[in-house]
Amino acid sequence: MGDVVSSHLDEDRRAMITARTKEVMQEFGQIYKQQYAVALFNSVRHEIEGGGGPQSQLLHRKDPLAGRSIFSGSLFQYLEENRKWRTRFVSVPNSYAVSLYESKTAHDRGLHPRVTINCAGYKVLTSMEEYLELINGSLPGVKAKVGNNPLIKCVTQFPLVLWHPYARHRYFCVMTEKEQKKWHAVLQDCVRHSNNGIPEDLPVQTPAFTNAVRLYRQAKGHYGTWDMMCGQPPQILANLVMETLHSDLRDAIGPRLKGKMQQKQRSWMLISDAVYKQVLCHTVGLYKALVEACEARSGPLDARLRTDMDQIITSKEHVTNKIKALVLPKAEQILQSSIQPYISSILEALMEPTSRGFSEVRDVFFKELVELGKNSLNGGGKEKMGDNMEKLSILAFHPVKMQSCYQKVEELNLEGLQQRFDVHGPSVFVSRAQILMREQMDNSVYTFEQLFNQSLESQGQDDICKTIQRCQDRVLKKYDYDSSTVRKKFFREALLQIIIPYMLQQLSPTCSPELPRFKELIFEDFSQFLLVENLYEEVVLQSVSKDIMMAVKEAAVQRRHNLYRDSLVLTNSDPNLQLLGESNSVEWSTKFGGEAPDRSVNAGEAQGEASSRRRKQVVSMIQLDGVTLPYESCLEVPDPKSPDSVTEIRGLINPMLE
Repeated sequence: MGDVVSSHLDEDRRAMITARTKEVMQEFGQIYKQQYAVALFNSVRHEIEGGGGPQSQLLHRKDPLAGRSIFSGSLFQYLEENRKWRTRFVSVPNSYAVSLYESKTAHDRGLHPRVTINCAGYKVLTSMEEYLELINGSLPGVKAKVGNNPLIKCVTQFPLVLWHPYARHRYFCVMTEKEQKKWHAVLQDCVRHSNNGIPEDLPVQTPAFTNAVRLYRQAKGHYGTWDMMCGQPPQILANLVMETLHSDLRDAIGPRLKGKMQQKQRSWMLISDAVYKQVLCHTVGLYKALVEACEARSGPLDARLRTDMDQIITSKEHVTNKIKALVLPKAEQILQSSIQPYISSILEALMEPTSRGFSEVRDVFFKELVELGKNSLNGGGKEKMGDNMEKLSILAFHPVKMQSCYQKVEELNLEGLQQRFDVHGPSVFVSRAQILMREQMDNSVYTFEQLFNQSLESQGQDDICKTIQRCQDRVLKKYDYDSSTVRKKFFREALLQIIIPYMLQQLSPTCSPELPRFKELIFEDFSQFLLVENLYEEVVLQSVSKDIMMAVKEAAVQRRHNLYRDSLVLTNSDPNLQLLGESNSVEWSTKFGGEAPDRSVNAGEAQGEASSRRRKQVVSMIQLDGVTLPYESCLEVPDPKSPDSVTEIRGLINPMLE
């Protein structure tokens, strides 16, 4: 199969791919440098003037997954090289990268994994029908049918496929439906975490990058949301290159591929993966050099900003008022005719599933605490209490327990609004809501831990159940307030993400030609901090912000969404609680008289970790009546061609399993 890649990606074509990547990065780099200076101005101004939103009532944990892994276990992997299924031991550490080893022994000995998969941009599929629907769009005119010489012959009824529009696909199988559901939840969490790769704690780099990507795509005529804003910045930039390069190569190479339908599809997937790797290799180095170049000149820019801040702000207000005179009358027309009638329906579509999801987070947290209280009454002993608290501490990162919360928001449907506002789909908003839900769950758990620990130290361990109840009530009140604040901010940002690109696209024909004349109003010394394009977009944003704020405010009055009214501002009712936020996480197994805290949560979870380097595992292993896979040494799984039935295959793989 390597010959297919080399024959279609010869030296000239690889040179073309490199040239196209550098061309995109050069265009992007110019925009990024401009946006970096603007972001620096906004950051310094915010630092000087202060301000910010409502104060969080819940505490935030600094490193929730320190010393933990997420999941490990064995499954079957399909190898395209020889078209065979083999067992692999899979480990998912707290980085959420999926590492595949030849065996559990290889993992325990600390050997390097055979494959490590960064899940950014992937989709997790649980049926070959779903997979074929996606794969049928890979090559024009080449369609596969289910059951007709399938692309992959699965050895069990429970497949798991990692699909990516550009990178190599990964195929797995497990033995039972229960395993499939658990692995599906884990892999979805890996995708969710990996997609959320842009750091939020960089006040200059992050807005500079996101604005540069958006402006680059807008210059190419692509407004609205983008599904491939996934992963670390170099990965997103590789997706940016592939957005046009992929289709161009497919049109050039596709007609020249030889063989049957499945062979053409396999060949194209290998070629696409090779191209993606080549592009990503370039974007990693080019982006690093770009950031270093901007940071090298940030010192003098920062000094100039602090010296001339008042004059820059005055100049900005002057130019902004001139732009308003041009833009606002036209924006008002679009608002009244094409946006205001739809704001309430967009908001309702966002609020219903999101509010159900956050409500489910509250319910799951509450049920865990009720169970904790019951166990304390049933006399499980201090060591058992320590184990239960250890499990509670990683509740937010347990993909299976959080699955019911995530599924609620996956019901989000923007049908009917997608075409009007150029929204590719709800996935961008679903992923963001799920990340926020996980953060709120962990904040609630951590706040409970700190309050519970404080109460135990001051009141002792005599009546643990009542202590749990008191701490639970306090945390739930704080959760209600914080989740309301987080949701309202999410709704405002989502509305802006949907509406602003649409308005910019509608205003572009009449406003964009007029913008260059406003550059003359900006002093040359301030021109790198005040870009007319940014000022123009701020004016458009301000024109619609009032309507969005009013819509969210009116929604807060409706009790069914469990939103606090904006007029209700909680001051910090627990001044001593904020001091607890600086405390370290509690080692519950030690506190309740257990042994050293480096043991696994239970015996099943000890699998996949060497005794010398054990880490607590978030998700427990599935135990099939004590039976382990007989192909632990990575022997070949029986060929699915013989025997014919799935029952016979499963009997061969694990004859003791009923």
